[in-house]
Amino acid sequence: MSTAQPLLEVSDLSVRYGGISALEHVDLTVNAGEVVTLIGANGAGKTTLLRAVSRLVEPHTGSIHFDGTDLRKVGAPKAVSLGIGHSPEGRRVLARQSVRDNLLLGAWTRRDDGAIAADLKAQLERFPRLAERIDQPAGTLSGGEQQMLAIARALMSRPRLLLLDEPSLGLAPRLVRDIFAIVGELHDAGVTILLVEQNATLALQRADRGYVLEAGQMTVSGPASELVADERVRRAYLG
Repeated sequence: MSTAQPLLEVSDLSVRYGGISALEHVDLTVNAGEVVTLIGANGAGKTTLLRAVSRLVEPHTGSIHFDGTDLRKVGAPKAVSLGIGHSPEGRRVLARQSVRDNLLLGAWTRRDDGAIAADLKAQLERFPRLAERIDQPAGTLSGGEQQMLAIARALMSRPRLLLLDEPSLGLAPRLVRDIFAIVGELHDAGVTILLVEQNATLALQRADRGYVLEAGQMTVSGPASELVADERVRRAYLG
């Protein structure tokens, strides 16, 4: 019986910053419709992996294929147009631009004006707080609202793969629950997600599969239910 090709396939990936190794011989796959979470301590290389996939950093060795396309042969704009959306760590909204302009920036590779308008309406329905603040500068939003804006902006590109980097970082517990409820809604809607998250408990609750990254190397991987039960993972990340 044939096995479907993963939507994302990372093989033997190494990334270096000068003489410093950030990732070493990393393998990872994400299948269409999955939520896959990547957990690990600060400095483990999680953000670097997402940035390599979205073509913001250049690997030293290894391959990255997205739906059969060799991503190492394309730049970041092409990666977006192929269907990779990235909500970065720290949100990175344009503080002086309005919520509307930030959202429209997410669709910058698209030319289908009618569909962009429809997607803008859909995101404002998904995130009602953004609708209430549509003409405010993004820098005046709360941290939770900025996180919602960063996710909605990434969704405006109509991604086939959404990269979420630390969506709960710095948020109050109630807002963390709100953000993870949104991750669950996106999963239910069929959005494929690669999630980097320090809150390993919540991440594994929402994920189908998970990987543990330690000092730039993958150490454990498997179904999320197995990682929750793994004594090494529980001791290091689940408290």
